[in-house]
Amino acid sequence: MSLDELMKLVLGALEDLKAQNIQVLDVHELTTITERMVICSGTSSRQVKALADNVVKEAKQHGHPPIGVEGTDAAEWILVDLGDVVVHVMHVQARMFYQLEKLWDVKQLKAAESADE
Repeated sequence: MSLDELMKLVLGALEDLKAQNIQVLDVHELTTITERMVICSGTSSRQVKALADNVVKEAKQHGHPPIGVEGTDAAEWILVDLGDVVVHVMHVQARMFYQLEKLWDVKQLKAAESADE
């Protein structure tokens, strides 16, 4: 599966369940672990878990099972590692506290741009 196809799959799975404030970070020049990071918010632990589960389900259905999934117990911050794309699904308060976008300090891509590439 190409990076573009994987991004469309991830963004679609998140949008289907009303993820908030979806941000796509292009980190390929900063790390060798992934090409893109997708960060989004859920308003409750239940929604955070549902969003991550939907990404995992869609990826598996399209023949791209995750390499790993972390954080499902507390469901405050769930990481889904899809190789070229790492998805961070965070509770609103956790996202405000950790501010991953500032930590990586990279050009943020609009979700729509990334899906259209």
